[in-house]
Amino acid sequence: MSNISIIGTGNMARTIGTRAIAGGNTVEVMGRDQSKAADLAKALGGGATTGEWGTAPAGDIVIVALLYDGVVPAIAQYGDALAGKVIVDISNPFNSTFDGLAHREETSIAQEVAKAAPASTSVVKAFNTIFRHVLEKGRPDVFIAGDNAQAKARVEAFIESLGLRPLDVGGLKMAHWLEGAGVVTVGLANHGVGNLDFALSITELPA
Repeated sequence: MSNISIIGTGNMARTIGTRAIAGGNTVEVMGRDQSKAADLAKALGGGATTGEWGTAPAGDIVIVALLYDGVVPAIAQYGDALAGKVIVDISNPFNSTFDGLAHREETSIAQEVAKAAPASTSVVKAFNTIFRHVLEKGRPDVFIAGDNAQAKARVEAFIESLGLRPLDVGGLKMAHWLEGAGVVTVGLANHGVGNLDFALSITELPA
């Protein structure tokens, strides 16, 4: 099982934390508001703890569960406290109309995290194509991207502990396209599917 820290106290932090505890993982919650972090840790149960914002996370895997525009500033604030960690970015940088990305085409939030983080960290993009309630109640595929094979293997093991299937899409540059897939899910919710009760998945033909 994995030892994880979650930076953030919102709905995705709660959902991932809940599944993590159920999967036998150790969870630490870190938030700017220490009382909210403590409340979430208490709600998660399972021995979940809290850590002080900006200090070294206890977890080997650090899941950043913040709105996209807060991710890179948080990484910069933590600075060397993240040395040697595997950072998981789950954010979706939607534009104001939710039909495109808020950044230029050549990058992604995950790639910007890699630039801001200590050189000894590894960054993995994951979970961003899944609506929160689907992650809470379903068993969706989890697409991941990253440059470090060992880091991805550790994140894959964590995802499997949640009862989910990880699917590797390639290097960290593919995070841009995973963020685009997040836009696609919103488009499907608004048009082709017409609701939020679904997730993108892979169907393999029988051999």
